Amino acid sequence: MDTLKIALLQIAPCGTLEGNLKKGIASCREAESLGADIALFPEMWSNGYHIYGRPAELWKAEAVPAGSEFVNAFGALARELDMAVGITFLEKYEGGPRNSMILFDRRGERKITYAKVHTCDFDAERNLTPGEDFYTATLDTRRGAVKVGAMICYDREFPESARILMLKGAELILVPNACPMEVNRLSQLRARAYENMLAIATCNYPDSVPGCNGGSSVFDGVAYLPELDSSRDTCILQAGGAERIYLAELDLERLRRYRENEVHGNAFRRPQKYGLLIDETVEPPFIRSSHRP
Repeated sequence: MDTLKIALLQIAPCGTLEGNLKKGIASCREAESLGADIALFPEMWSNGYHIYGRPAELWKAEAVPAGSEFVNAFGALARELDMAVGITFLEKYEGGPRNSMILFDRRGERKITYAKVHTCDFDAERNLTPGEDFYTATLDTRRGAVKVGAMICYDREFPESARILMLKGAELILVPNACPMEVNRLSQLRARAYENMLAIATCNYPDSVPGCNGGSSVFDGVAYLPELDSSRDTCILQAGGAERIYLAELDLERLRRYRENEVHGNAFRRPQKYGLLIDETVEPPFIRSSHRP
């Protein structure tokens, strides 16, 4: 397998669904011209994550179904371009809208439909319906097959998100994002990649979008190489703030060799000792709990 080429579409929204559709299609075409195997959008591209500072009833009305023309257009485009596309949108959903991503493979088939599990219930996202689970799928690319999973933005804050995806076989996690990517959030992504021995690709909005600063990134998860005396930087792409398409090249064969021999991930876990993590009868000693189940 050659290196897997991942395009992070660090682009600014246009203010309308139609404008975002047109710009999204043009950006995917540009990504394909750069040789991308996967193109990833920032969080909730359908309305540019424009939910803060607005009445919920206004932005909730902007939700589109998973089978909408907007979403389906990217499935058709993926098939046309022979390139996987991770499209994000505010999903119209029974019981309330969801913050969702659909990953189309290069034949235009839906491989993952994921809704953000860890919604930001301390703010506007309390009006969203959280997702139910984390999913993986084997994605057939022009470079070969890769096992892919998805998280969205705040999911990154919870180690369990990436850990579950690792246990389900993920080699690469795609992470649409819409917030400032400062040192601590980047450190979380670095840690999730390191501790699970997998790659994490995050796509954020550029610094021209209020509340965002670019900083899209890819961590390949490979901390040690036989030819090096010490650990290496797992960051293989760190974007600036500007609006543009960033292309990362992920060496999957090296990652797979690393996973066969290194000590992280699932190698020496003792899950029988972790019961407290799911014991809902234990009252946390600090930190308020969410009203969500």
